[in-house]
Amino acid sequence: APPVSIAGQTGKLMYVMHNSEYPLSCFALFENGPCLVADANFDTLMVKLKGFFQNAKANKIESRGTRYQYCDFLVKLGTVTMGPSARGISVEVEYCPCVIANDCWNLLMEFMQSFMGSHTPGIPSVFGSKHDSAYSPGDTMVQYMELFNKIRKQQQVPVAGIR
Repeated sequence: APPVSIAGQTGKLMYVMHNSEYPLSCFALFENGPCLVADANFDTLMVKLKGFFQNAKANKIESRGTRYQYCDFLVKLGTVTMGPSARGISVEVEYCPCVIANDCWNLLMEFMQSFMGSHTPGIPSVFGSKHDSAYSPGDTMVQYMELFNKIRKQQQVPVAGIR
């Protein structure tokens, strides 16, 4: 939702996100801030707080696709859509036996390079702050938020036509 200013305070963006892997949870991410994990009724609470938050339905962005399992890896391929049009592709890879992300990053990289080649991404920024702590669903949502923000920014760049 767009930022709302309260006397003396600057507005911050808060993104409410859902993940089909966690259907009973709702994730609220604050820009440059924490990820709140709540139950699915959080959306109802946000409607009641509409005096403090502005809803920006026009900014809805989602990734829908297929989930594959290959041995100990989960691979989720999705089409990222904004409104009625496709804007990109998301690839999520998880190595199920490991909960400490930094411990298996090299293995994840090798697996992703096998099918993504030179398009394999670098280490996500969320890993830098995690070091040796357990990876959580909120960390996945932060990465989706980063991806969605990159896609939104790409759409805001004016395109000049050459004739």
